[in-house]
Amino acid sequence: MIVGTAGHIDHGKTTLVRALTGVDTDRLKEEKARGISIELGYAYTPLANGDILGFIDVPGHERLIHTMAAGASGIDLGLLVVAADDGVMPQTREHLAILSLLGVNQGAVAISKSDRADEARRREVQEQVAALAANTFLQDMPVFFVSAAASDDPGVAALRAHLHAAAQDMALRDTKGLFRLAVDRVFTLKGHGTVVTGTVHDGVLRLDDEAADLRLMPAGHKVRVRSIHAQNQAAQAARAGQRCALNLAGVDKDAISRGDWIADPRCFTPSRNIDAQLRLLPGAGPVRAWSPLHIHLGASHFLAHAVPLSSATLSAGEAGWVQLVFDQSVCAMPGDRYIARDAQARHTVGGGTILDPNAPQRKRRSPERMEWLRAVSELHAGGGLADLLRRAPWGLDEHQVLRLMRQAPDGIAPPEGALWVSARGSVAPRHLIGQSHWNALLAQALQTLESFHQRWPDEPGIDMARLRRMALPALPEPLWVALCDHLLDTGQLARNGPWLHAPGHAAALAPQEAELAERLLPLVNEGGFDPPWVRDLAQQLDMDEQQTRRLMLKLLRRGELYQIVRDLFYHREQVVRLAGLIEALAGSEGVGAAQFRDQTGLGRKRSIQILEFFDRAGYTRRLRDQHVLRKDGADFWQRLS
Repeated sequence: MIVGTAGHIDHGKTTLVRALTGVDTDRLKEEKARGISIELGYAYTPLANGDILGFIDVPGHERLIHTMAAGASGIDLGLLVVAADDGVMPQTREHLAILSLLGVNQGAVAISKSDRADEARRREVQEQVAALAANTFLQDMPVFFVSAAASDDPGVAALRAHLHAAAQDMALRDTKGLFRLAVDRVFTLKGHGTVVTGTVHDGVLRLDDEAADLRLMPAGHKVRVRSIHAQNQAAQAARAGQRCALNLAGVDKDAISRGDWIADPRCFTPSRNIDAQLRLLPGAGPVRAWSPLHIHLGASHFLAHAVPLSSATLSAGEAGWVQLVFDQSVCAMPGDRYIARDAQARHTVGGGTILDPNAPQRKRRSPERMEWLRAVSELHAGGGLADLLRRAPWGLDEHQVLRLMRQAPDGIAPPEGALWVSARGSVAPRHLIGQSHWNALLAQALQTLESFHQRWPDEPGIDMARLRRMALPALPEPLWVALCDHLLDTGQLARNGPWLHAPGHAAALAPQEAELAERLLPLVNEGGFDPPWVRDLAQQLDMDEQQTRRLMLKLLRRGELYQIVRDLFYHREQVVRLAGLIEALAGSEGVGAAQFRDQTGLGRKRSIQILEFFDRAGYTRRLRDQHVLRKDGADFWQRLS
């Protein structure tokens, strides 16, 4: 368990932690000289069951709230310290509000410096604390009168016993999620190198796990962990809920800052737009469009502009949805808690929960978007994935499911009426999608293919990339490949080389046509890049021109010939050669008609016809006077050849 102190400056938080643990958390010379905490302090004490109880001591000065918020992220129990002589003070209130907004649900109150107040004053302060704690997690929590500077103080002993009992009774945190540690301190240790410390928010990291992929986020730099200290002891693993120090290889100290994460990269897709639920405290100023706010998330601190989504303005005491727009990329997961302070960073105005850490910049208030945020809110309130999937026409990839559910998708059974889909042999993420949405996508693909066959009946089919651009251009590619695989596996779609076509679109040859094809195909192939036209072939074979044309169209549907323009067919082998020539000439700039003409020895008109054929086929695209290879052109050529 991790205990975090809270309270006004000079109310004795550091002295109390020293009395409880024997550790002085003020480690800086300036802190010792001035007698106040400036940075976060850490202390640990063993428990009877062999576990370690950790303490985070936070500064109480109003100008150091950003440091306090960094330390409060991830604590299990909030220990509010109130001095008997001063009573409740401004930062007492603000620190308690921060702990409440961060979702802390265990706590205790220590009324410090009790030896400086008489019985009447102690009762008065206790009443102040009771009024302050009403309707917060501290309501009905135990209150201890302590004199931390005195030796063998019974109040300190009682508080210590309570904290030890609470720590031993607390269940271990769930470690199903992916590992992520919020960095709140970075330094170098002689003989070891770079060390980061922080609280593990999710998952478990094992030192002997050679397959672990850890990154410094949001930078994305790969790091390796040499050693682990968990709760101030050498360990083989770092688990959710522990204070840990990681000795890192592969990264310099200067590359890491407080607020960064050491995490499995699947945890985050860094973003500048985050949709969140925001609850304003009573007495806070209104939040209007583009209101500046200081946001404390994990151990980080950013400036953002808030855009209310559920209403034009959010007033004091109200809760609503906002989009937080940052000037830099931010790492967050759905369900993370955050704190918001005013533009001058002088007062805490509210806080809330992250809903979507990768929010859209446009149409942020559309009805569909509002329904999506409502479903995410219900999920965080204890609902399931079913409602969310109803509002996700393309489903959710397994990384999204992981972030939303904060656990590996392998342990998540699909809701009723949903299924996991994936492409054959693909390493891309699977998708969880509702059956009705999946059926709609399948129907759209088949309808588009049918329309293509009606418009271009002489074409052998359409390549996969082009069909996607026509049917569902914005559909994620892994989901599109899975969709095509399903249609092929179920016989609703057929493939001929790179071409996809309806099963009935392919042509079968009669015995007489097969015999004629054996004579015709070599003549077309011998023509190379300038094969004979249909009328010339008919004359050479002493065939009726219309009969020849019908046979060649059948061969086109079988993928043995390709029609460049009407009545001009190229052999498959020559089309493969032309595709290879285009790839060699195009580079990154593309190929023009004049360059292609010079390399093939053809005329300008024929060169343009061939280049336009490859544009139609989806191998290239026209960009001004150049024909540029498409990014999926290599797959087209591979299937063609």
